[in-house]
Amino acid sequence: MVVTHFPPTHLADEHGLLAVGGDVEVESLLLAYRQGIFPWPLQEGLLTWFAPPERAILEVERFMLSRSMKRFLKRHEYSLFINRDFERTILCCQQSANREGQRGTWITDTLVEGYIELFRAGYANSIECYEGEQLVGGLYGVSIGQMFAGESMFHRKDNTSKLCFCFLLEWLRRAEVPWVDCQVLTPLTESFGAHEVPRKEFEQLLSERLALQGDPLFSRETVEIGIWRGSRLPPL
Repeated sequence: MVVTHFPPTHLADEHGLLAVGGDVEVESLLLAYRQGIFPWPLQEGLLTWFAPPERAILEVERFMLSRSMKRFLKRHEYSLFINRDFERTILCCQQSANREGQRGTWITDTLVEGYIELFRAGYANSIECYEGEQLVGGLYGVSIGQMFAGESMFHRKDNTSKLCFCFLLEWLRRAEVPWVDCQVLTPLTESFGAHEVPRKEFEQLLSERLALQGDPLFSRETVEIGIWRGSRLPPL
């Protein structure tokens, strides 16, 4: 049954746990994300929803790269795509064993099905990195109007997930999107320049983004970017 309402976010506990149960139908996920809530199952079969007291965001103009990553951007030979294979990307994220700062995965089979349906409805997107025809890195997230929430990423070759993330930040910069919702601060996102803001401040920022009119941030169709070496994209 589709979730029709969530408790007020200020009722979340000290860890951000707000509610237990429900489903991951498209309408339920959209309702949650529009209120600054996200699913984070503690185990398969137990759906839990979170609204942390401190929310991690990355402001696009504060994005930082290490010297080694800057060198990598200039010399890699990987090809990038948008929405070429969302299903495979999320499955690779689920199976990833190199998720920094986390133990195991929160991406349950139920969530995989939910996000695939969200993608089909036009509210989720993936950025993929290929070596020839082999998928070697990628990320996916939720895109509603002029807001993007990063969910997870994976790599099978060094720096490939970071390459996808760098491209995402440049794509959003071009679209004049000032920040990305990172949800929970991790060592990786913090190294890129992410920081935490109080839940109330995040909800205000979110409300402002959702109120904006404009084209979706991503097309539903596959977009072939090719080899991208960190140079800025042309204006929309």
